[in-house]
Amino acid sequence: MSELTLFLVRIAYLAILWIFVLSAISVIRSDMFGARLPSAAGAPPAPKPPKQKAPPKRRGSPTHVAVIQGQNSGATASLAEAPILIGRGNDAAIRLDDDYVSTRHARIVASGDQWYVEDLGSTNGTYLGAQRITQPTTIGLGAQVRIGKTILELRK
Repeated sequence: MSELTLFLVRIAYLAILWIFVLSAISVIRSDMFGARLPSAAGAPPAPKPPKQKAPPKRRGSPTHVAVIQGQNSGATASLAEAPILIGRGNDAAIRLDDDYVSTRHARIVASGDQWYVEDLGSTNGTYLGAQRITQPTTIGLGAQVRIGKTILELRK
């Protein structure tokens, strides 16, 4: 092999190595700080979408979601502030310190007088009991939702 060919192979190897390192850093940064949202320079920030109203309170309906097992055991969020975002991000209503939880992992939303849990495309999934959910799924009082190593429950 000529010296020129060997030199070009070395340069190509270094370029591929740097591309890999920079892409790994990008993935770590987006996992820690969230993805960047595109914004036009000088444009005012987009208005926040209106909050969905929680369903009217009925006797026996859940009023809050609580962490019952995991590092954040005891943390709660009122269902009156629905939708409730669950994850490791700073914008989450229930912030979980769990390595298996995504930045924006799942959310609990209301529709009519029903409550639904929805996985937001997380890597490790969201489970209702032992069943992994792939679409919005109805949950009721006492239903246990497992996110990573953390278990949440709807309570009165």
